[in-house]
Amino acid sequence: MAHVLDIVALRSLIAVADCGGFHRAAEALALSQSAVSQHVRRLEKTLGRPVVVREGRRTRFTSDGALLLEQARRVIAVHDEAVRTLLGDDGDTVVIGSTEHAADQILPRLTAAVREVRPQCRVRFRIDRSARLVEAVDRGTVDLAVYVTEAAGTEGTPVGGLPLNWYAAPGWAPPGAPTPLPLVAIEDPCAIRRRALSVLAERGIAATVVCDAGYLAGVLDAARAGLGAALLATVGGQRPDGLTERGDLPPVPAIRMSAHARRGADPVMVATAIDAVRTLLAEPAAPRAAA
Repeated sequence: MAHVLDIVALRSLIAVADCGGFHRAAEALALSQSAVSQHVRRLEKTLGRPVVVREGRRTRFTSDGALLLEQARRVIAVHDEAVRTLLGDDGDTVVIGSTEHAADQILPRLTAAVREVRPQCRVRFRIDRSARLVEAVDRGTVDLAVYVTEAAGTEGTPVGGLPLNWYAAPGWAPPGAPTPLPLVAIEDPCAIRRRALSVLAERGIAATVVCDAGYLAGVLDAARAGLGAALLATVGGQRPDGLTERGDLPPVPAIRMSAHARRGADPVMVATAIDAVRTLLAEPAAPRAAA
């Protein structure tokens, strides 16, 4: 019998990644936490290996899980667009788009803001590159997207700056000169990757990307494995699991974020969502690690 990856289970897996855990994923999907857990176990049974590991209150994707997550996003995006194209409006559903950067904090705030205005609506997520999110909004397949401004051709509505900090595995040490500083980053085109290289170049620090990743999960895994330093987006006191902030690398200015809404989208919902993201990005950052 051919193996089948269940669409509902894939949607739950994506929500676990985007919302930062099973509890938030269940709230976002209007399901019980046990139902979300069952969906993930169903995927693990199909694959024959674990995809998500619980570490206290947090979750970590295995290497197989990160690969499945990457494919799940593609499957769900194609599925949902096919439904909208072939069947038309599928009820009171709001589709929110975001880049991967700080999505685990941005998406819950957006979900709460949308449901404040439309309590009974279903909220769906799309994680993608900034330029593709703007294109999806213009096509009408995404209602509201939050993205890195300089990575897209549309200025959008400014919502604030996303703080950027350097991280590496505990105990990792940069090589001595003249060996270039090894970096891990999302593959081009990526505005944060460009920012990392340009800031280091301005300080006269030679650097080279030793690991490209298609998605943020790959960058995190490579950094945790000690392959190099990573410039990552953080909000407030959030810290990526298994990584330590590097205070010995030059500070990097926050990167501008924008919001873009579908033509005809509920203006009250859009305004409430934008205010929620602005409030999140205005929250004070944790003290910078000492050099």
